[in-house]
Amino acid sequence: MKQHNIVIIGSGFGGQSAAIKLLKQGREDFVILERRSFMGGTWCQNTYPGAAVDVQSPLYSISSEPYDWSQMYANQAELNEYTESVISKYNLRAKTDTSCNVQKVEWQDDISRWHIHTDNGEVYESQFIINASGPLSTPVIPNFKGRDTFKGKSFHTNDWDHDYDYKGKKVAIIGSGASAAQIIPAIAPDCGELHVFQRTPHWVMPRHDKVFKPWQRALLRNKFMYKMLRWSIYWGLETRIIGFKYSEAGLKRAAQAPAKAHIKRQIKDPVLREKVTPDYTIGCKRIILSSTLYPAYCRDNVFVHSKDDGIDEITETGINTTQGENLDFDLIIYSTGYDATDGVISYPVVGRGGKTIGDFWEDYPRAYLGTTIPDFPNLFIVTGPNTGIGHTSAIFVIEAQMNYIMDSIKRVLTSRAKSIEVTPEAEERYTNHIHDEMKKTVWEKGGCNSWYKSKSGKVIAMFPGFSWTFWLLAKNFKRADHTFK
Repeated sequence: MKQHNIVIIGSGFGGQSAAIKLLKQGREDFVILERRSFMGGTWCQNTYPGAAVDVQSPLYSISSEPYDWSQMYANQAELNEYTESVISKYNLRAKTDTSCNVQKVEWQDDISRWHIHTDNGEVYESQFIINASGPLSTPVIPNFKGRDTFKGKSFHTNDWDHDYDYKGKKVAIIGSGASAAQIIPAIAPDCGELHVFQRTPHWVMPRHDKVFKPWQRALLRNKFMYKMLRWSIYWGLETRIIGFKYSEAGLKRAAQAPAKAHIKRQIKDPVLREKVTPDYTIGCKRIILSSTLYPAYCRDNVFVHSKDDGIDEITETGINTTQGENLDFDLIIYSTGYDATDGVISYPVVGRGGKTIGDFWEDYPRAYLGTTIPDFPNLFIVTGPNTGIGHTSAIFVIEAQMNYIMDSIKRVLTSRAKSIEVTPEAEERYTNHIHDEMKKTVWEKGGCNSWYKSKSGKVIAMFPGFSWTFWLLAKNFKRADHTFK
């Protein structure tokens, strides 16, 4: 059995942020467990053509780790380089066990420690667990009729096969969300045919990217100037929640009208325009940033199938549509998302008294500050329920959670206590408040069914307010909301 004071599960930005905070506090008795053979999380795993971030990189980065970005919206390769630079700077590889998939974790009440069981048979024992496995780490492929009979090539965007040459081939991509919107323009010129199977269209806004000139990069190497840019981006994005929550009319004027104009400007065919125009309020689903998606749709070799011309079944040779068309394909790409709500934690967690998170989340996933749960002592969930953010950088929220997590760990280690857990009353009060506030948002009343919602119908992915209010909540530890034992 391997013993550590703290086990971090996942080596993406959440795991890296936790490790950096611990090292800066002088706490070195921790290990990072990574299920893949390499470190880095989302931006090292997702290598599909066109992959790039949709939040400006000076903000979508760890606050203590500025970087010499080449452009405003970094592509996957540069994000991977950034991730590698952070890992190397803090020597996190020496703190990480890769190819180490967590199978189950169990609280041992008699010793007030966790046992973490892995697929390779190893058992880790620790006082604290920081789960940073991430909400976009478990890909989902719907169980289409005949899916397993297809004899061509197929894969999920999360696991792109770079050995397969799609040039000149007949390709189907199922899904039209954020990943698909980046892949389609990247591969369309090289495909013989590209068929896009769209269940529900997304609102698309122009992507105002910018390649930094040498003098601009030199200027941004100054820490003060970099921080100025970072905070100007932050406050500019923060205003979006006003539309998402407080002013539907303002949201439609400031965002939906320009999005409609974007369609009109880039698509001349009225039939195609109708196919790609959503029937819900902008922001209800994730807004896509792209200046190249609609032009790709307009190519002669690209065919958009709307929901009334969807997939009836997958066959050995391709796809039969609900309109009775039999289409043969060489490649099927699944851009069908992740288990980001009900599957926030992909492995069983057994807490005090044999209680499981699965039981506690039977109705819907919930947690105090999206981080802690009653009867699960010393367990902290990074990007847990209702910590997603639709208008700014997810890393800002991760770092806000770190304030609460590090404060909690410090209070246990500097006292005579062995564990900390949130009280049931505090968790219930917080969760009720979150879902009361959610009723005011476009995610709840915008007229769509998005991946932001769990199977319960409640919006689980998003935090219903300004990100700075979450930061304040996480920064100001409430002793009365917790039990120390």
